[in-house]
Amino acid sequence: MKLDGAAGADMQESLMKVGVPGLDDVLGGGLTSNRLYLIEGTPGSGKTTIALQFLIEGAKQGEPVLYVTLSETAQELRGVANSHGWDLSGIEVREMLPSEAALEPDEQYTMFHPSEVELSETTLRILSDVDVIKPTRVVFDSLSELRLLAGSSLRYRRQILALKQFFAGRQCTVLLLDDMTAMKHDLQVQSIAHAVLRLEQISSDYGAARRRLVVSKYRGKQFRGGYHDYRIDRGGLRVFPRLVAAEHTSELSQARIPSGIDSLDALLGGGIERGTSTLFVGAPGTGKSTVAVQFALAAAQRGECAALFVFDESIHTLRTRCQSMGMDLAPHIESGRIKVRQVDPAELSPGEFVHLIRLAVVESGAAVVVIDSLNGYLNAMPDERFLIAQLHELLSYLGQSGVATLLVGAQHGLIGMQMQTPVDASYLADAVVLLRYFELDGEVRQAISVLKKRGGAHERTIRDFSMTSTGLHVGEPLRNFRGILTGIPIPTDGVHPPS
Repeated sequence: MKLDGAAGADMQESLMKVGVPGLDDVLGGGLTSNRLYLIEGTPGSGKTTIALQFLIEGAKQGEPVLYVTLSETAQELRGVANSHGWDLSGIEVREMLPSEAALEPDEQYTMFHPSEVELSETTLRILSDVDVIKPTRVVFDSLSELRLLAGSSLRYRRQILALKQFFAGRQCTVLLLDDMTAMKHDLQVQSIAHAVLRLEQISSDYGAARRRLVVSKYRGKQFRGGYHDYRIDRGGLRVFPRLVAAEHTSELSQARIPSGIDSLDALLGGGIERGTSTLFVGAPGTGKSTVAVQFALAAAQRGECAALFVFDESIHTLRTRCQSMGMDLAPHIESGRIKVRQVDPAELSPGEFVHLIRLAVVESGAAVVVIDSLNGYLNAMPDERFLIAQLHELLSYLGQSGVATLLVGAQHGLIGMQMQTPVDASYLADAVVLLRYFELDGEVRQAISVLKKRGGAHERTIRDFSMTSTGLHVGEPLRNFRGILTGIPIPTDGVHPPS
């Protein structure tokens, strides 16, 4: 929804920062002040963490803030804060818990329903504390207790409406936490709240649980829809907003990036263009990763920055393998011109992975980004359809940022025509480089060719390719053979390719 005029300006001025990294971006700048909000999620999804970050942010601004707990004790809240390294000294905590006397038989209600006694007492205590403290930020944890105390849906809804009116008249921004234990989706409060945030955690068959949030509604405010991954670490909850490539457009020049190997650049028509994506595809061991790293190394040697995201091998193995071929990454890694990040798909959500790439581009100024490999990236996604959609957004963003993106895709199989790729990203990439094994005179040889290149002309030849202790070597075109891509070439004139 687009706001204009004075109303839109006033709302923009009254936005309140939540204090959760990334969440303000999702909410279009923050929360509108003096409104009532609902945060719902199952136990363990991070509702209390968000609430504490919200209050800590207010305390930093010198605001009086109040945490009303109907389920957890103040000691338990301090335990949560200590686990994140937080100090709750600026937060007023009020416990609305039954006392030990409630266990005595004489204290059990026989003539009155708890809603007629406990709810009224709880409400009066809350209102009294608000009038004394005069907070600008208030958290209720949790609505399940109020719902059970109310007894009926009508009484519960009226109670929430009365609280909303009470706080609106006292310039308070209120977060209501709902652990969804009484019912899955409380439409009663959703209809009353100004905005609704839902936290979800999905347990996979292997690896860490994936956490994500969605803004179900936000009245009168433009926000970023869809699901956004988030993570809870020491220091609090961090949200990774969904990437929208259309928001990052810029004018770019189609300058070429050379690899530092003349014959490889000749095969590619002079190199790869900035703002394009190149897919290196082939069987395991054909040299896909090494060719991609060569472009990153050449960029570092020119004084530019490159970022490598490695899924399938350790950083130590990568450095050792490249060192054995005369490609010394160590000085460039130490200087920061090459940044290598090992990615564990079982622990890293796709949203966080995209966030890391954006940091490499925005903060480090990476001109070359290598993703090795798409197979590992696929394992981080629950469904291939979502992989293709998210990969498209990522490549569009990197292209509009002027970054040369190098993707590595390993095929299933070694030799033959039945080579399969777990995810077909060839139509997304601007260029496709194919590396294949072929058999010749009792030896396993390698060949390299460019199947597609949108950025300009390229060679149509299939060249001999090898990796030695002196580096990568792209040989002459294999013109005296046919059937090289099948893996078993047939000589046409009896002349073998050079050794």
